[in-house]
Amino acid sequence: MNTSCGANLELSRCIAASPVCHFKSSIFEPRSCVPKLQDFSKKLLPLCKDINARSNRERSIPFSVTCSASQVDTAADEPSSLTYKDAGVDIDAGSELVKRIAKMAPGIGGFGGLFPLGDSYLVAGTDGVGTKLKLAFETGIHDTIGIDLVAMSVNDIVTSGAKPLFFLDYFATSRLDVDLAEKVIKGIVDGCQQSDCALLGGETAEMPDFYAEGEYDLSGFAVGIVKKDSVIDGKNIKVGDVLIGLPSSGVHSNGFSLVRRVLKQSGLSLKDQLPGESITLGEALIAPTVIYVKQVLDIISKGGVKGIAHITGGGFTDNIPRVFPKGLGALIYEGSWTIPPVFKWIQEAGRIEDAEMMRTFNMGVGMVLVVSPEAADRILMEVQKTSIAYRIGEVVKGDGVSYS
Repeated sequence: MNTSCGANLELSRCIAASPVCHFKSSIFEPRSCVPKLQDFSKKLLPLCKDINARSNRERSIPFSVTCSASQVDTAADEPSSLTYKDAGVDIDAGSELVKRIAKMAPGIGGFGGLFPLGDSYLVAGTDGVGTKLKLAFETGIHDTIGIDLVAMSVNDIVTSGAKPLFFLDYFATSRLDVDLAEKVIKGIVDGCQQSDCALLGGETAEMPDFYAEGEYDLSGFAVGIVKKDSVIDGKNIKVGDVLIGLPSSGVHSNGFSLVRRVLKQSGLSLKDQLPGESITLGEALIAPTVIYVKQVLDIISKGGVKGIAHITGGGFTDNIPRVFPKGLGALIYEGSWTIPPVFKWIQEAGRIEDAEMMRTFNMGVGMVLVVSPEAADRILMEVQKTSIAYRIGEVVKGDGVSYS
């Protein structure tokens, strides 16, 4: 069922055995390695080698990574490598809470909570957008944050193969600014249209003195449905199955506590240009989360999909293994997908190690499909007719995520 510890440590949970569901809201493109390599992950050291190309079977993208002496020899007064925990978010503490909740409510742990209804399951999810809201406040861009809100919940429930039915929102502020609230709700409506679900209702809470002037908080709740015999649950995943990645638009809605810390450390502002690009940092970071619902349901309808992971807080490291049976892990092909430039900037400006990046951000892949080898080429060919998809890895014996 579902308790997920995302980047903002918001917990979603639903107990199927009960008639009542309880919700609680709350790299490979050309780049230079980060300095200070003494604690570099052994699994990720190959990132510092020139890698030209993989076989056509892996559909890899060539890339080259170099380390110069000037980058390794850093001044003693330069800041050390940042981590998510440094920014105030402790993923391990969140995981421990999930374990404790699981003892009280056995059966939870998926991306969406399943509730039996006749020959189907209702699938429910809840989430927020975390400290990405701070960027909305600072940039004054409020008409896309609602898309993020919808995306975080509907992308979770579609991992079970569920079609979203309806969405509910919660908007809270100290003093209601009707014009601003309208912009936020417009984004929610846009998100519902993108995911083909109804905005069924919501709650607007005006709580004086609770939030800073001009600020607000958001929560969202989505409910979908899937036939019991069509649930995507990962139980049939086996060694040799293929991992297909669907591209993200950027950071999406996780990791912004670390992003904001990096921004502060860099000395740049949201109005400054993203180094090497034609857009500002604000524009790159505020880009709305991709809603994968229609694309994923279309892929599922044609067969071959065994499991789906929504890459949110915890990145590849924590999210991909969630869909595997015990004893199986993921081997990720380094350089097999395009990583957006914003991640290169985050890593270099924050001097963040690769392992930390892979456990905090989506790194350019927002959804991972686990498919049979027989279906992999067909799915890739069909998706690539209209959009982008990558063969990013395979299922192997073992646990967790490794890179090669």
